[in-house]
Amino acid sequence: MPPKKKSIPVHSLPDKYKGGIVVGRMSASNLPLEEASHSHRHDFHFFIIQEKGTTAFEIDFKKHIIKGSAVLYIHPNQVHRFLKTKGAEYFGLLINNESLNAEYLNLLEEIVPAEPLAIQGGRLSIIIDTAVLCIKAVERKPDSIYHALLKDTCNALVALILSHYLENVKPAEKFSRFETVTKAFKTSLEHNFTYLKRPSEYAKLLNISSPYLNECVKNATGNTVSHLIQHRVILEAKRLLYHSNKSVKEIAAELGYDDYPYFSRLFTKVVGMTAITFRNKNLD
Repeated sequence: MPPKKKSIPVHSLPDKYKGGIVVGRMSASNLPLEEASHSHRHDFHFFIIQEKGTTAFEIDFKKHIIKGSAVLYIHPNQVHRFLKTKGAEYFGLLINNESLNAEYLNLLEEIVPAEPLAIQGGRLSIIIDTAVLCIKAVERKPDSIYHALLKDTCNALVALILSHYLENVKPAEKFSRFETVTKAFKTSLEHNFTYLKRPSEYAKLLNISSPYLNECVKNATGNTVSHLIQHRVILEAKRLLYHSNKSVKEIAAELGYDDYPYFSRLFTKVVGMTAITFRNKNLD
């Protein structure tokens, strides 16, 4: 494991990419592994289209191995790193919130955490053709509508990747009322878990009663609202324990817990070991 930092590094797009978009072709030989192999987050959305070869990633404590042709989406919140790659060739698209179509931005929240998806045949061909078109759009800088052209072309690529992922997600029109409420709760949870810890607070945000929120979430997921809140908080705690050198007390405060002993008990209850034991167990 590389040396821990005070906080989880967040990689940003270089200043020269003022449009909030980077797209290009990479191979195993020119991938910046020294930087990419250290755990980090992005402040942009990262799409990888692997044409061939094998690549191993670690995303939020889970190892993913991509073999052959596949796509992978990594959300800005996810902590990840490259582990190794062999004979791989990729297209990569880095795009910030401002450059993403608003509808696509909402849909991306529905597929997180995204698994790598194999892709073949005609679908692979059209995605690669669109990625090549994006790269050609980058070369049209003298064009008077350069930024609009690049943005629209790259959003078309996002749409194609999204459609592949969404085939594995139930269409919204087929959601039960329980699933619809649960989806809204999970979106709210992702934005508020460091501030709001009580089911009643989320029920208020959604303009429904606490018992009804719990009924919906229980029916849709098999878990209570409190369970999902606690596990989302603890996922963030695990990220910080593993990837930073912040103390447990600092992590508790960052996650909205002034009562450090309570946070420590909660971590032990959810994970089955103390925060210190978790950190020590994951040291190389």
